[in-house]
Amino acid sequence: MINVEAVYWLIGALFIGWASLIARDENHPHRWGASSFWGLLGLCFFFGTWVQAGTAPAWILGVAVLVLVAIAATGRLKHGPAKTSSPAERVEYAAKFGNRLFIPALAIPVVTVVLVLAAPALTIGNTPILDPKNTTLVALAIGAVVAAVLAVVLLKPKNKLNPVIESRRLLESIGWAALLPQMLSTLGILFTKAGVGTAVGTLATTVMPKGSLFAGVLVYCVGMFLFTILMGNGFAAFPIMTAAIGWPVLVQEFHGDPAIVFAIGMLAGFCGTLCTPMAANFNLVPSALLEMKNKYGVITAQIGTAVPLLAVNVALMYFLAFH
Repeated sequence: MINVEAVYWLIGALFIGWASLIARDENHPHRWGASSFWGLLGLCFFFGTWVQAGTAPAWILGVAVLVLVAIAATGRLKHGPAKTSSPAERVEYAAKFGNRLFIPALAIPVVTVVLVLAAPALTIGNTPILDPKNTTLVALAIGAVVAAVLAVVLLKPKNKLNPVIESRRLLESIGWAALLPQMLSTLGILFTKAGVGTAVGTLATTVMPKGSLFAGVLVYCVGMFLFTILMGNGFAAFPIMTAAIGWPVLVQEFHGDPAIVFAIGMLAGFCGTLCTPMAANFNLVPSALLEMKNKYGVITAQIGTAVPLLAVNVALMYFLAFH
């Protein structure tokens, strides 16, 4: 069976591979710092298997995270990423292959959906081929591998390792912000364990009008929006606002449909993602990659969509989640 640990090991191997490429790049201004950062991160994906199994102490991962923070904070990730092709070569590729360039990218969602739908039938004996608990994640990883193979077969680059080399360039362009989703989702869990959700819930219920469903929906959605702006990630805001308002008020008190409440709640949080520089991998990295004059230009363009969409989500939850 292909389980989620195989996916984590594949990711870890990629990080170690990228670290090796950086270490061998004599023109890299901080090759040892950068290679140490990505290599240590790759090792964490392997070590996490034993932590999850309870056979290794989790504090070692905590120390590794602190080391990663120290490396990033001291500016040891500055880079001059490897160039895999010149602008002229890219124009030539575009003219030669046309829309076929999109085939590898489109293969990822297509393969993922097909595998997810076919997963119940994909068995050897009585054993499923794909991990039933993490089918989507495993299918997505397989889709990414299939896309990389298709890219090499269709484009026929001189160097067959170009997907790895180019992904290293992209990773270094993003830098430490590539880890923000993991860090911020963990932060949300820590806040919940520390009782922040309970404290927010107590404060909110003292302010909200008693028995007002609309007030509960508004506070939950706006809270998801604001906490996501502050924390940079809807996954970090979700456990806090769900523990504070979503579960005790909207589900238990007003008997809302949990699936609808929480799905639309996450969409309200994602409206906040569109408005915050804390979501650096979404809003600041594109500005840098596109060399925009205003580094907040992506956020400026998105606010006009985010705020009306938040209002739409409030209305959808109010009218659809409660019977």
